[in-house]
Amino acid sequence: MAEPAAALARDSEQPGLLASCWTTAGNTGPAFADQRGRFPLEDRIRLAAQAGYVGFGLVHADLIEARDRMGYRALGEVLAGYGITTVEVEMLNDWYASGSARTESDAARRDLLTAAAALGARHVKAGADLDTDHPPEFRRVVTEFAELCHQAEACGTRIALEPMPFTNVPNLAAGRRLVDEAAHPAGGLMIDLWHVVRSGTPYGDVASLPTRYVFAVELDDAPAQVVGTPLEDTLDRRALCGEGDQDVAGFVSAVMSTGFADPWGVEILSEKFRKLDLPDQVMCSYRTARAVLDLVAR
Repeated sequence: MAEPAAALARDSEQPGLLASCWTTAGNTGPAFADQRGRFPLEDRIRLAAQAGYVGFGLVHADLIEARDRMGYRALGEVLAGYGITTVEVEMLNDWYASGSARTESDAARRDLLTAAAALGARHVKAGADLDTDHPPEFRRVVTEFAELCHQAEACGTRIALEPMPFTNVPNLAAGRRLVDEAAHPAGGLMIDLWHVVRSGTPYGDVASLPTRYVFAVELDDAPAQVVGTPLEDTLDRRALCGEGDQDVAGFVSAVMSTGFADPWGVEILSEKFRKLDLPDQVMCSYRTARAVLDLVAR
């Protein structure tokens, strides 16, 4: 498979970018019943690589479809053939739950860890509990997170927990506490600009994080005002980097202060973005994120 011209021109000294799963998926998202990407997976990988992305994210539904259609070995060859060096898989929820929710979560856990091992994924994204009125007992969450991290380590990957303001791990401080209490080297944080802003976390708190906590980072932008519920806002109103009201460059500078050196995820979730065709999704997401990283890196 020929190396894309854009990949050949990448500057190894510049921070790389990872196309998070929704950034190339078309008209779907976390709240959709069918979360499979609306464009052929090979096209998504190819166009992302040609734009300059060095990382690629895969959601559970896409992984299972690819496993059954072509197998993980072939998928890995496609990724490597286009110069993708970093793979991310998602999204594990209810890993702390019980009953039917836990049964379903355990099946997804097996799928995600198997895929992560086969594809050499750098991390598996995990979320916290949306039911903030009746959250699980904290000690149980700590124990379950430590066990999850142990299983991830055995598969050669890590767990990147994403604090979100509408969950029982609402901010960076709560995420750091959970990671500290679990005390497992395969457990760390996914730091998304949107959730940092919406949780009211100062960028200084990001900058002061020891590198050990920062497993992954996601770039996007946000309007000044929340519209609808916090969950609706986060799923439907994200903006391209530099096209919202946030100090994206300040966030990038704060993250750089931690020593983070892996590819930066770009995650755009919005009604407008979902309706773009694949080339436009890939090019505008890459161009706007690249511009901010290049500005700060000068």
